[in-house]
Amino acid sequence: MLPRMFREIAEALSPFLQRLVTFYREPLQPDHIVASALYRWVSGETYESGTCSFDIGRSSGLVAVQVLQDVTEALLSAYLDKISWLAGLEKAVVMRAFADKGFPNCHGCIDCTHIFIDKPANCPREHYYDRKCRFSVQAQVVVDLNLGVLDVFVGYPGSCHDMRIVHLSSLWARVEVGELFTGPPVMLPFGVQTNGYLLGDKGYPPSEWVVVPYGGLTQHPSELRFDNKQKTARGAVERAFVRLKGRWRLFLRSHKTNMDTLPQQFVALCILHNILINADIPFDDNVLWEAGPDGVHPRVDLGMQQPLRPMCMESSTGDVLILQDALAERMGAHKRRASVLSGRLR
Repeated sequence: MLPRMFREIAEALSPFLQRLVTFYREPLQPDHIVASALYRWVSGETYESGTCSFDIGRSSGLVAVQVLQDVTEALLSAYLDKISWLAGLEKAVVMRAFADKGFPNCHGCIDCTHIFIDKPANCPREHYYDRKCRFSVQAQVVVDLNLGVLDVFVGYPGSCHDMRIVHLSSLWARVEVGELFTGPPVMLPFGVQTNGYLLGDKGYPPSEWVVVPYGGLTQHPSELRFDNKQKTARGAVERAFVRLKGRWRLFLRSHKTNMDTLPQQFVALCILHNILINADIPFDDNVLWEAGPDGVHPRVDLGMQQPLRPMCMESSTGDVLILQDALAERMGAHKRRASVLSGRLR
């Protein structure tokens, strides 16, 4: 993080940390508090080693725990609007980019990532045991093509299916009451009209606001073309997880955590992620390749797990499936038009 960016964040959080300075045994300045928390999130070090680096004290790490909670609360208070759906020109630019990829009126991409944790205490441990035989917590995230986080919902055990997570989320509730996807409708082939939708993987059933790939072993060429384009566009959510977890490495590996404050911490890091995205701070993807004992450099696990079995397409209504078909037909029409134009130019 650039010194200028650190100073801006510390200055924004300072009013929310000033009141807490006298809480510590040795009073700390707000910028010291912020630096300590950021170091913990970036490095993923234990409380003991992290506190030693900032001269906070080794006693038990309790002061360092409080520092992390204070900075988390300050970020949530100072940047209330940093995680929100796009509007105005910014929204128009992103939606135009989705349209250029074959998905007009698309608002973003949705997926879940597992946050790996140590064996949780005072919780039903079996609930947090995921399919990779690791303890984890699920985080559902919606991102745009710029990799910015539009919506985040975190806290349910790693054993929960993506579809159950979305049903329990505030995102589902907002869609159900009509708060989202209220923009001007777009007309598609077959007379289909869409007010907006997200791109998801096969862990989600097709719906009026989640467009998933066709899948299947045998596919019509139009379905195969659709799936390839959908996967390419949906890749934004994986790239966002690469940046989010690659920068804030505490959430890249299993770590000891407070289950009550973990969701707030993850949301706070999504806020920081958006701040850095908006500031065009570069990111080096090579940080995700680490040397193992045998010298091989495997890519670290981002916590994205493919569903054991796709959601059943037959259970979806005709109106839902026709949106998928209309988008596929639009792609085919664009390809035919491009072929005609190319032939005329020869």
